Amino acid sequence: MIVYAFCAAISIYLPQGDYTTGMPAALPAPKPIMSLAIFGLILVAYGGLGILGLKLARKIGIPALFDKTVSNKWRFFYPAIAGAICGVILIIGDNIFASFNGIGRFPHPAFPASILAAISAAIGEEIIFRLFYISFLTWLVSKIILRGRYFNQTFWIMSFLSAIIFGLAHYPSIIYLYGFNSLAAVPLGLQMEIISLNALIGITAAAFFKKAGYLAAVGVHFWTDIIWHVIYGF
Repeated sequence: MIVYAFCAAISIYLPQGDYTTGMPAALPAPKPIMSLAIFGLILVAYGGLGILGLKLARKIGIPALFDKTVSNKWRFFYPAIAGAICGVILIIGDNIFASFNGIGRFPHPAFPASILAAISAAIGEEIIFRLFYISFLTWLVSKIILRGRYFNQTFWIMSFLSAIIFGLAHYPSIIYLYGFNSLAAVPLGLQMEIISLNALIGITAAAFFKKAGYLAAVGVHFWTDIIWHVIYGF
């Protein structure tokens, strides 16, 4: 959490590249104050969700952070391979969708802010969409409502919903960056791209989350973004 908070806090000092399109010329507060506020908010909000998510994950049988039954290959190496493959698929998909999505190729943060963005997104978004969301809803439905039945079915339903919501969560930034007046104004091709490519990351991360825990999901997301935002974006 400290690494995530630090990366997010200092990123405002770096050039953002295409991400500055449509953004206000001035921040609502001086950069040092904004940086400290971001640091504190992440530690409190994401840290709280992370702790709760870890506890709920254990209740549904997800391996702990450094569970001895999980090898480092499954915790770090295989997620890196899967993430790199996802990154290549995103590049191919973006070039296909660019011809009809209404905006062309997706924007990327400028280097080296892209590295910090990859770290921040991997840690923070996996806390929300995999560690907390999947763990909480799977625990609530399978363990509480269904009294321990249909765990696998529930897990994958929640993983699918998490992947879709993960894609939808990228809508506001696209609407803001490109000045769309409403959700309905976002071209259908662009919506298809946002949902399908982000859902790919979400489902892959969920599979590794179930097999090897939260750090494996972070690895999938991180290496996807390294290929997609850092290398391809650069």
